[in-house]
Amino acid sequence: MESLSSTLQDTLNKLNIKALNAMQTAALEGFNSASDLVLLSPTGSGKTLAFLLPLVPQLMAAGFNTKAMVVVPSRELAMQIESVVKSLGLGFKVTCCYGGHKREIEENNLLQPPALLIGTPGRLADHLRRGSIQFPAIETLVLDEFDKSLELGFLEEMSYILSMLTSIKKRILTSATNLEVIPDFVGLQAPLRLDFLADKANTEAGLAIQVLHCHSTEKFESLFRLICMLGNRSAIVFCNHRDTVERTSEQLKAHDIVNVFYHGAMEQRDRDAALCKFRNGTANVLVTTDLASRGLDIANIRYIIHYHLPATEAIFTHRNGRTARMDASGTAILMVGTGEYLPPYLAGTVEEIVLPPETIVPEKPKWTTLFIAAGKKEKVNKIDIVGFFGNKGRLKKEDIGIIEVKDNFSFVGVKKAKVSALLEAIKNEKIKNKKVLIAVAK
Repeated sequence: MESLSSTLQDTLNKLNIKALNAMQTAALEGFNSASDLVLLSPTGSGKTLAFLLPLVPQLMAAGFNTKAMVVVPSRELAMQIESVVKSLGLGFKVTCCYGGHKREIEENNLLQPPALLIGTPGRLADHLRRGSIQFPAIETLVLDEFDKSLELGFLEEMSYILSMLTSIKKRILTSATNLEVIPDFVGLQAPLRLDFLADKANTEAGLAIQVLHCHSTEKFESLFRLICMLGNRSAIVFCNHRDTVERTSEQLKAHDIVNVFYHGAMEQRDRDAALCKFRNGTANVLVTTDLASRGLDIANIRYIIHYHLPATEAIFTHRNGRTARMDASGTAILMVGTGEYLPPYLAGTVEEIVLPPETIVPEKPKWTTLFIAAGKKEKVNKIDIVGFFGNKGRLKKEDIGIIEVKDNFSFVGVKKAKVSALLEAIKNEKIKNKKVLIAVAK
């Protein structure tokens, strides 16, 4: 830890973090003192940094070898961790592998082995079978959200991945929910167990839990009235089925509530567009399945609405983990229909919501999302987009919101009142000397 101190402090300074929390400090010390580590800590407590920071010396010295692999259960979590790694600004190469985009892109990125490889079980197993991943130098394996990645649906791929990684010296397993039996193929050797879930009550001090009782036949109407009561604050509405997600989203639109929907059967670009619109304020309501309960770190989510009650306490925990992250506050609202009951794991009295008699539809968001048919592969970055919209589109900096640059396209938040004039001003202009489609994102 002594040799890491200066690098660690520089890294924390870049992230504007004054000090590590108790869990992160314990994880850093545990990494150096134990062969394997199992870290249990509530959602939003900073587990990603807890397992990344100890890897920094190893990754900085990786050269042209892959030294560590992080396996996650979803592409969204993979991309989230990649974003955190890049925010460290340490210069080592990181490659992210997941389904939903061209495998060939990843294969090209893997020709020069990254220091850190992040991916989902299916895509990583695919690359290993094809010989795309050079794995002899991989010494550290991280299973983030291990309770999910070691579920039945992933076991075959996970077993194969672990069988191929013959040089592993250290395993780190992290999650906000425990898994009682960890399969033998993971190969844990006398792991140090750090359990911060006992501090859950303190972590959840910023999380209020409320209940809205309603007739099952009027559940959507109750949801509509609830969203109207909450106003323009950001909210995630969790449903248990994909068809309910889309149906609920369409009903909300018909009632003049701007929203986006998100689930696993959508094309990757549509998923990216939905999350971008939610992040940048084009829509304040996200209707989704439990796919969004892990891996999404979106700032300032105020409300979690359980339109369908969660099937397990673990799902309840991960859904609620999208709000009240770190030191922020948030509210989880359970909608309980006729014949339904509050889950037994909810202790004590839960505050009941009474909907007001008057329903006022919230004001529409002031942002719009634009789609640009160019991204990283065309060497387009955020600075290029800001410059283009400023110089050619005559926008001020405050008119431009969140910019997200993907491999082959980009999304940009723009003040709604400025969009028409912007599109007219840039319709014959080129970005990076190339004419590309720029339009309101569908």
